[in-house]
Amino acid sequence: MFASCLTFALLGTFCAGPSHGEVDTQECLFYNINYEIEKTNQSGVERCEGEKDKRSHCYASWRNNSGTIELVKKGCWLDDFNCYDRQECVATEENPQVFFCCCEGNFCNERFTHLPDVNGPMIKSPPPMPTLLNVLVYSLLPITMLSMALLLAFWMYRHRKPPYGHVDINEDPGLVLPPSPLVGLKPLQLLEIKARGRFGCVWKAQMMNEYVAVKVFPIQDKQSWTNERDVFLTPGMKHENLLRYIAAEKRGTNLEMELWLISEFHERGSLTDYLKGNAISWTELCHIAETMACGLAYLHEDVPRYKGEGPKPAIAHRDFKSKNVMLRTDLTAIIGDFGLAVRFEPGKPPGDTHGQVGTRRYMAPEVLEGAINFQRDAFLRIDMYAMGLVLWELVSRCKAADGPVDEYMLPFEEEIGQHPSLEDLQEVVVHKKMRPVFKDCWLKHAGLESMCETIEECWDHDAEARLSAGCVEERISQIRRLTSPPTSDCLVSMVTSVTNVDLPPKESSI
Repeated sequence: MFASCLTFALLGTFCAGPSHGEVDTQECLFYNINYEIEKTNQSGVERCEGEKDKRSHCYASWRNNSGTIELVKKGCWLDDFNCYDRQECVATEENPQVFFCCCEGNFCNERFTHLPDVNGPMIKSPPPMPTLLNVLVYSLLPITMLSMALLLAFWMYRHRKPPYGHVDINEDPGLVLPPSPLVGLKPLQLLEIKARGRFGCVWKAQMMNEYVAVKVFPIQDKQSWTNERDVFLTPGMKHENLLRYIAAEKRGTNLEMELWLISEFHERGSLTDYLKGNAISWTELCHIAETMACGLAYLHEDVPRYKGEGPKPAIAHRDFKSKNVMLRTDLTAIIGDFGLAVRFEPGKPPGDTHGQVGTRRYMAPEVLEGAINFQRDAFLRIDMYAMGLVLWELVSRCKAADGPVDEYMLPFEEEIGQHPSLEDLQEVVVHKKMRPVFKDCWLKHAGLESMCETIEECWDHDAEARLSAGCVEERISQIRRLTSPPTSDCLVSMVTSVTNVDLPPKESSI
């Protein structure tokens, strides 16, 4: 009898324990170094209101600048098993950009320290042998949980909604996105504005131990934010020469709402910024041009289903320019800014295909004329015209030719200035059929001469005569191989042979 009572008492304790229904609350010290931008208090006390069956913690993040400690943020942290039963706020990562620690207990984040984990994980003692009661409880619990999970799955199936990536936010302006699992609970600090554009600005930001880029759109530019987010979420969009997407979020409410796109950050910035401050070698030109063409070729390509992802449809960028090409530390090109991009999915209309979009200076003749054939290949050829102009920018800053390297200039800047009107471009590009000038000294360098020939076939006035991105990638690869090594008499003998070798034909997948 006593054993039966003990059994029921234990079961009652198990069912009514703190893990069922109790709300964990505590108080933490609060601090925000970026309080002016994020419009919060600078410091104080924050009360952590937990959720049922979840625990709340305190956290602190800081930087160590050559021995000087700079506090970044303090406050509440939601349920995180890494913080369980930690009474002190201790960071254990070896050498991060931003130190982070969390703990449990009122004001436990008042003091924080860094103690690298040099001994590895602690070895736990073996658990005690299970009793009969434990065997019964742990046998029935999984069955109960599995039954509940099946019922929940059935209910969700009966009440399912369209996939998140296909929700039209224009039909439901009040739609609230769920927080990103990557970003929702992580401190994100905006540091400095790196660029301003047509649809907003781009911030360098800090998220935990890494720098990220945050593109901030006002609510008025919701369509561009939605389109770019949907392009990023397209299956198969992960490629070494396309910008890596992290998350999309909404911040604020009503008229103060901002739409955020979070992506990887590249310290070198855009190709435009780099060319303004740096002349490039022949090897660097080939590397940037080849990786840029590789990224655009992949974007334009229909990719079949691969490793459980896809198929990826062909995508036209529609605003291809040097400002939208980022550079890694090793000068590998990364294509970004897909706010105007169009996807061509089989059996579906391509969506918003207004003709005159993009940056005027990079508009193809048919776009300036308003004479676009609204077919997939026509949009891909428009990108290739812009590719020709960007390649010209690279050649104009290359120091391989015998002669001075001029200051950086945008395409047509010498002909019609920095702020041309649509009419100026129509006159120069459409009616006079002018293109940026090739210098004589460029044509005396065999590699640059071949590059100029490729550029001319990219910006051909006849759209159907233009090269595809894949063909440009093949040509640049072949030119690079034939001009390596880039020094001494060996260079002269090898690059001279470029003009005598059949380059890949201009006909390609376009």
